[in-house]
Amino acid sequence: MIHLYFIRHGQTQWNSEKKLQGRTNIPLNQQGREQISGYQLPAQLQQLQWFSSPLLRARETAELLCVNAATENQLIEMNWGSWEGKTLQQLRSVDPESFATLEAQGIDLCPPEGESPRLVGERISDWAEHLQALNDTQQLGCVSHKGVIRAIYALAANWDMQHKAPHKLDYHCAQHFCFDHGHWSIGELNIKLS
Repeated sequence: MIHLYFIRHGQTQWNSEKKLQGRTNIPLNQQGREQISGYQLPAQLQQLQWFSSPLLRARETAELLCVNAATENQLIEMNWGSWEGKTLQQLRSVDPESFATLEAQGIDLCPPEGESPRLVGERISDWAEHLQALNDTQQLGCVSHKGVIRAIYALAANWDMQHKAPHKLDYHCAQHFCFDHGHWSIGELNIKLS
């Protein structure tokens, strides 16, 4: 079994404007830099081998956390396709009925030209399977994105994203998930970082 600790990147301008970022390469804003600078990694996380999404906001977060994170392309945010740069409110206002039908797909919601949370989970699972083949007892840190963390949580909690989540995730905390030969489970949620 391998243990993966996920931390979400700090705030960007698009986060503050509630825009879907996806793969758009937005840097941290001043508030995001201050937020991450205020984090204190618990001792158990300081010793981990770290990986980061290739996107600037995740790389900046890793640097501010003072972790030497290797870039891992599989940790990139969910691809929101043609919805990137828009808010959910904007998307819902265009055709509320059609958008509600799409949202009801939960883990299988796939934006035009994008990917679904299920596909994100499969992408991260493939990477975890590769890691486990190299060393069955690793503990690793990952600086990534809300969409990635939600996708892994959905698999670990057997949540279809069609109803309220069984747990409330605090994205200012670390989330610990375990992976063992194709199966995710929850290690510990909402590990304090300050």
